[in-house]
Amino acid sequence: MKTMFTRLFSIAAVATLTLGAITVKAQTNSPVLAAAPAAKTTTTDAGTTAPAEVKKTTKAAEDTSWKPQRRIWGYVFGDLYYNAHADATNRGGENQYNGVPKYRNAFQFRRIYLGYDYEITKKFKVELLLASEPNANTGSFAGATNTIQNGDNLVDGKMAFWIKNANLRIRDLWNGTDLVIGEMGTPGFALNEPGTNAPTSLSEATWGYRSIEKTITDIHKNNSYDLGAALQGTFDPAVKNFGYVFMVGNNSTSSLLSAANNNTGFYKIFYGDLWGKFLNKKLYVDIYADYVKTSPSSTPIPDGQNHNMFKIFAAYNTKPITIGVEAYTQKFASGVSKAGTPENATAQGFSVFAKGAISKTLNYFARFDAYQPDTKFDKTASYTVNTNYGSYNPTVKENFYTLGLDYQPAKGVHFEPNIWLVNYKDNRDASTTGYVAPDHNLVYRATVYYVFGK
Repeated sequence: MKTMFTRLFSIAAVATLTLGAITVKAQTNSPVLAAAPAAKTTTTDAGTTAPAEVKKTTKAAEDTSWKPQRRIWGYVFGDLYYNAHADATNRGGENQYNGVPKYRNAFQFRRIYLGYDYEITKKFKVELLLASEPNANTGSFAGATNTIQNGDNLVDGKMAFWIKNANLRIRDLWNGTDLVIGEMGTPGFALNEPGTNAPTSLSEATWGYRSIEKTITDIHKNNSYDLGAALQGTFDPAVKNFGYVFMVGNNSTSSLLSAANNNTGFYKIFYGDLWGKFLNKKLYVDIYADYVKTSPSSTPIPDGQNHNMFKIFAAYNTKPITIGVEAYTQKFASGVSKAGTPENATAQGFSVFAKGAISKTLNYFARFDAYQPDTKFDKTASYTVNTNYGSYNPTVKENFYTLGLDYQPAKGVHFEPNIWLVNYKDNRDASTTGYVAPDHNLVYRATVYYVFGK
């Protein structure tokens, strides 16, 4: 009996020990109940052991401060216009309704922009801009032997895009100054480059109604864009209250002219601009100048030709109203001939505008320009034109008026009913051969302007 009891006790003890071992092993392998691994130890000089230092691995934070820009953008403006009155002799060759017959009315696009901005790196940015800018007076060129159209249209009269800007911007060539290479806006009035070292306070950006009309210097053919290289900088990069632009260009805008061309093959135009923001950025002041040497378009001139412009623009910006004033003088060396003798001609222009808010969605604008093509014009003399600058005509003095409303039901959408008027007055005496009595162009327009991708 005793022997049997001893055997049963031994079997029970072995079974208990076996089950205990299995249970311990299961608990050790369990993800929940497993014991923490023993800490690594190091032996000290005293022979005792101490926990070893555990090294922590920290993942580097991702740089989210810069995201490369990949932006398709553009804008469109056009009108339903009604030409209520046309100048009898179609003066004002630089104006958009020159040659449009009285009572004509039509729906018309005046500008379509499609642009793409691409940042290669933080340092390098590329801009490409396609434009289509037809005029109301689109038609065959005078004397043309084919059906080529003007006003940015194809041979068959269809609207077409052309390359207006294509440039590489190198940001901060040195602190506060960008280098731009390619076809770009000039500092005359058109620059508006937020996020760069270019100015945002020049006359066109401040006027803000290119959908209604160009600035006065743009109307009278100062280059709004050109192919060349420019430094666009700020003297105080931290706040950007003062800056400059210096540019050298072909004086050809986007035209592909022969390298042998007397104007663009040998001579370059130089643009310079100084700008500043004062009174907590409420007052803008901009001083601009350019100079280019050209060759005569007709009879040889002994000293050659050149033209240069000096312009000042100022605007005061407050919440209820913005008032801007722009004045310029432009000299054409040997630009005209009086009774067969070459002489200099000086054109002057003055523009003033006001704009402001009536309500949250409704704004107003008004503008007046005065243009005198030759301040020394002799009323009794006979003149011929030597300069090939734009559509220059020393005999026609102009006064321009526009006013209207701007309804903005959504950001980037504008409905702008407006009046567009130019008065023409002949500089010649009424008894002089060729004299034309005062007359005007009057156009009523319902303008639509919308922006996308910005």
